[in-house]
Amino acid sequence: MEIAEPERLVGRNTVQAMQSGIFYGYVGMVDGILDRLLAECPEAKVAATGGLGQVIAPHTKHIRQIAPDLTLDGLRILWFRNQGSGRK
Repeated sequence: MEIAEPERLVGRNTVQAMQSGIFYGYVGMVDGILDRLLAECPEAKVAATGGLGQVIAPHTKHIRQIAPDLTLDGLRILWFRNQGSGRK
């Protein structure tokens, strides 16, 4: 089953209903967490990462930036920084 924006909120069969529940449930969860986070840290910058970030982000209230390779970019930067440190 693919995770994607469903055609309608209320599915007309079991698969459509499950897809809608997964998709909109996840969007609601992300928005709820970000509401609380941004209440405590209003200056925080929010970016969606990973494969489903591009699918979910356009439907959230707070995510305006998508960086699908952010984790890999960070690991690459750390690897390069550690090349001259003498660590093995």
